[in-house]
Amino acid sequence: MTYFVLKYLHVVGAMVLLGTGTGIAFFMLMAHRSRDAAFVARTASVVVLADMVFTASAVIAQPVTGYLLVRELGLPLSEAWIAGSLLLYGVAGLAWLPVVWIQMRLRDLARASAASGADLPADYHRLFRWWLVLGLPGFGSVMLIIWLMIAKPTW
Repeated sequence: MTYFVLKYLHVVGAMVLLGTGTGIAFFMLMAHRSRDAAFVARTASVVVLADMVFTASAVIAQPVTGYLLVRELGLPLSEAWIAGSLLLYGVAGLAWLPVVWIQMRLRDLARASAASGADLPADYHRLFRWWLVLGLPGFGSVMLIIWLMIAKPTW
C-alpha cells in the first residue's frame, strides 16, 4: 500500500512539473508575442505565482517521494536510470532557479513599461531570450526524467 501511495504522489508531482512548466512557457510566450506591456505584466505575475505554488511544491515533493520509493523497493541510488534522473534533476534545477528570477524581472520591467506607456525595453527582450534558452534544458531534462521513470533502462 505504501508503495502505491508513494508512486501515485511521485507521478502526480511529475505531472505538475511538466504541466506547470508547459503552461507557463505557453502563456509567457503568447504574452510576449502580443508586445502589450500590461498583458505581459499580468501574465508574468500569474506565472511567478504558479511557479511559487505549483512548481516549487513539486520540486520539493519529487526528490522526497523518489527517495522513499527507491528505499521501499530496495534499489540503490547508483542504479543507472536513478542516477541519470538525479543528474537531470540537477540540470533542471540549475536552469529553473535563474528562470524564476528572470520571470520576476520580466514582470517588473513590463509593469514599469505599462505604467509609463512605453514599449518593453531592451533589457526585457534580452532577459526573455535568456528565459527561452534556459527553459530548453529545464524542460528537456524533465521530459528525459519521465522517460527514465517509465522505461527504467539498464545500461
